[in-house]
Amino acid sequence: MARILLVEDDEIMRVTLYDRLCGLGFNVDQEDNGRDALVRIKDNPYHLIISDIRMPGLDGIKLLEQIRLLSPETDTILMTAYGSVEDASQCLKKGATDYILKPFDMDDLTIRVNRILANQKMRTRCLSLEEVSRPQRMIGGSPVMTELQDLLTRVAATDSTVLITGESGTGKELAGAAIHYRSNQAQGPYIKVNCGAIPDNLIESELFGHEKGAFTGAATRKPGRFEMADEGTILLDEIGDLPQQMQVKLLRVLQEREVERLGGTRPIKVKVRVICATAKDLVEEVSKGNFREDLFYRLQVIPVKIPPLRDRKEDIPELCSHFLEEFSRMRGMVLTLSDGALNCLLNYNFPGNIRELRNIIERASVLTRSPVIDMLELPCDLTGSGSGLVDDPACTLAEAVARAEKNCIRKALGQSGGNKTEAADLLGISRKNLWEKMKLHDLKL
Repeated sequence: MARILLVEDDEIMRVTLYDRLCGLGFNVDQEDNGRDALVRIKDNPYHLIISDIRMPGLDGIKLLEQIRLLSPETDTILMTAYGSVEDASQCLKKGATDYILKPFDMDDLTIRVNRILANQKMRTRCLSLEEVSRPQRMIGGSPVMTELQDLLTRVAATDSTVLITGESGTGKELAGAAIHYRSNQAQGPYIKVNCGAIPDNLIESELFGHEKGAFTGAATRKPGRFEMADEGTILLDEIGDLPQQMQVKLLRVLQEREVERLGGTRPIKVKVRVICATAKDLVEEVSKGNFREDLFYRLQVIPVKIPPLRDRKEDIPELCSHFLEEFSRMRGMVLTLSDGALNCLLNYNFPGNIRELRNIIERASVLTRSPVIDMLELPCDLTGSGSGLVDDPACTLAEAVARAEKNCIRKALGQSGGNKTEAADLLGISRKNLWEKMKLHDLKL
């Protein structure tokens, strides 16, 4: 809910505006002079301040200057009955968001207020434009992915806290984005925080914000990520790396649905859907005393497990096509995989999961000299090339020769795009001899 401070020395005007704004559902505070208003601004965060210009004690222009210092993210509408074009220009140059002449129509003020608050939400959503630009579809039609897709759709329909677990590189962030953009909060901001990438001494300020002077270097008031995510979703990635002292504060936020800025004195209500993700085994972390048990159960209202790529290898061709399309646009050429290269990928277990597959395709797209990526462009640990001759001194000469022969055949098949006749010519043997050697080494296209 947006918080508005109304500053007006005319009691009739102030009460009229107060009743109208409260009737629109806003949380409104009111003051009749600039000095008392300044005290409120120091103690409370406001989305919008509506102030008269001519007031006793501290006029609207001087109040505006203090607002810009204390809370630069707060918007301001200045009102006056003695306005001119020059006055309006001065107010806007000083940092006012809008300027309105008295008497004015209440509907006109309502439109201005709603427009300013909508722009604030849009500015916040711009922080997550990178997420919006990514495809929110989880790629893969395997049974395990079909089941996961169904679960994400059902989870998105609620506002419950979600804990996404899975190995590194499986797509936990993408699952979180899929939940948000299918949910009722989809029109709100989607804010990501990597808890493991923020220093321990800054994590509280990053999550909950800080007041001016809360610590050395805090020159202005700054809203935290939870405030930015109001009416939307926050993804707390690598939640298993959250320091223990912050685990207690996060638990309170989840229970009370309010945050308190560092150096602040009053709680701020937030309406945020919380999604957490981690590659760690939180049950094990709880048993070790590294993670609070009460927070674990509070987070795991709805658990979502992302399967590793080795458990859904039937999705590899579709994932490869997706990445090839991406890198084809970047390279300015239509890239494809040879049958041999694809088979090589299908036979690999991908300890780095989808992230590793994407990196392999990107590397191959850079190294390839033709539109068809073959086995020669794939890393050695996938093709098996370069192993067995020096790295394993215990192998016999026959084993070393067999491995070398197998690797040569693989490379030739990859270079020929799976064409056995062309591969045989490259190897200097007959097609029948190639077929026999493929059978001997259990090589299939």
